[in-house]
Amino acid sequence: MEMPSRGARLEDSAVRGPTDDSTPHREDLHSKVSVDHGDKAPGLGTERCSSPDTVRRTHGGLTRHRSARLPCSLCIALGDFRCLLWHFNNLGKSFCLSSVGSQTSGEANQWQEVPASGIFKVDLKSTAISRRMVLKLYPWKYISSENVIEDSVNNLTQISADLPTFVSVTINEAKLYLEKPVGPLNMILPQAPLETQCSNISSDLPRRETLQIFLSDRHTKEVIQQFIEVLSIAVKRRVLCLPRDENLAPKEALKPGCRMASVAILFSGGIDSMVIAALADRHIPVDEPIDLLNVAFRTKEQTVPANLNKKRSKQKNHCEIPSEESSKCLTADDDKLFSVPDRITGRAGLKELQALNPSRTWNFVEINVSLEELQKLRRTRICHLVQPLDTVLDDSIGCAVWFASRGIGWLVTPGEVKSYKSNAKVILTGIGADEQLAGYSRHRVRFQKHGLEGLNKEIMMELDRISSRNLGRDDRVIGDHGKEARFPFLDENVVSFLSSLPVWEKADLTLPRGIGEKLILRLAAVELGLTASALLPKRAMQFGSRIAKMENNNEKASDKCGRLQIVSLEKEINS
Repeated sequence: MEMPSRGARLEDSAVRGPTDDSTPHREDLHSKVSVDHGDKAPGLGTERCSSPDTVRRTHGGLTRHRSARLPCSLCIALGDFRCLLWHFNNLGKSFCLSSVGSQTSGEANQWQEVPASGIFKVDLKSTAISRRMVLKLYPWKYISSENVIEDSVNNLTQISADLPTFVSVTINEAKLYLEKPVGPLNMILPQAPLETQCSNISSDLPRRETLQIFLSDRHTKEVIQQFIEVLSIAVKRRVLCLPRDENLAPKEALKPGCRMASVAILFSGGIDSMVIAALADRHIPVDEPIDLLNVAFRTKEQTVPANLNKKRSKQKNHCEIPSEESSKCLTADDDKLFSVPDRITGRAGLKELQALNPSRTWNFVEINVSLEELQKLRRTRICHLVQPLDTVLDDSIGCAVWFASRGIGWLVTPGEVKSYKSNAKVILTGIGADEQLAGYSRHRVRFQKHGLEGLNKEIMMELDRISSRNLGRDDRVIGDHGKEARFPFLDENVVSFLSSLPVWEKADLTLPRGIGEKLILRLAAVELGLTASALLPKRAMQFGSRIAKMENNNEKASDKCGRLQIVSLEKEINS
């Protein structure tokens, strides 16, 4: 569906989005708003909603956003792991849908994330006549939940609070619902205090041996094998059926450099990206490279040699692949200028993967970002992609993911340095591991204060808000490059499997950092043959890449970020 330059008014009975020149375009592998007509819409027409079973079967495909146009009706749905925005203008009574929006200076009603609460149905004819819009919600429901309608009513207040006065949200009259494709979180608590398998181990024993002790337990080993299997299938789904160059002769295909990578991984060398890389290696043809995208930011305290500034000023387009000459100049100072924590662990992770499969070409792409380039591209593109999110944290992660997924950097191998641009259209990310496996420091704080019950509630909250907090932003940012983000840890079967386990089988926060958080994933890493990376503690992307505090040392992650605001950007341009 083409996205015209203006939003349609309600009486036009259409859904449109902006393509202003200042707005980044999406060339994603799926359409911005897919439109189905007539009987293709899954049971959401007025006559078709008589059977609850019809609506309940509407899942699976909804992990991508969907908009279905029926005669005089519009159905809007957002899966938990994709982005879709809507825009309501109180003054012009207009309504727009898009996968990406642009900021408009001085406008009261900006773009908002469509809540991943179910399917919203709009009667366009009634809306055009009354000039009031009623969004009828068909909510998601866990199979075991008995209070789906009551729970949904509790969510309506929050949804309605962000909408203009001419829009209201109600539960559909027939009280129909959609069965969630994932199971509910196992909130069970142990009947007696748990005894860790490592309680009698001396503190000076190597940590890897600690993990091996866990794996000596038969039940634990079976659970780990099941986890590896379900996660491996999730990765396989996301890397196998992709367009590949099938015209190369077999001998030619095996020559280094003849094949291009179809899959890239946002790669820090941490436990999440290492496990994804190890599993991707199982399913991607062995003669096909895998791009490992590693981003680093130069802090403002560090200065650039005059000759580098002179060379960089001659580059008219920062999106171009650097020349061979500039590549050699830049990489000569990489260790000093860009030796951030994620670069160090990334290089170490590369060596582990090379040892795991020496036959594979692992393209470790060193992506180096200057303050000048960051500020320019945030102002012209990234700010539009990150919004409607607007915190310092969103700025840091949004910018880091944008530069990483762009894939422009350098391949540094023994005796050779060359510029490189990743052409992989699919990018795997580790989002979802920390949320489900107690990977954040706040999980440990909650556990220390409120035990396993508090930890369970924290994990449930993480899962409930992951769509609006992370996934829409990252989907927009990566999609801006004509690439698609794919999230193996958020595969329906992976989420269902992890949700079925009691929390103590996923994490043991009585153990120190580097072991206790994401324990099940660390054990899986050992089983996959990974070594040092299995013991790395969690380090957030904004700190590992050193983008955090790059421009302001005094701000907090939750603060509203002025650098993302269009008014601030306009002042910067005019100053």
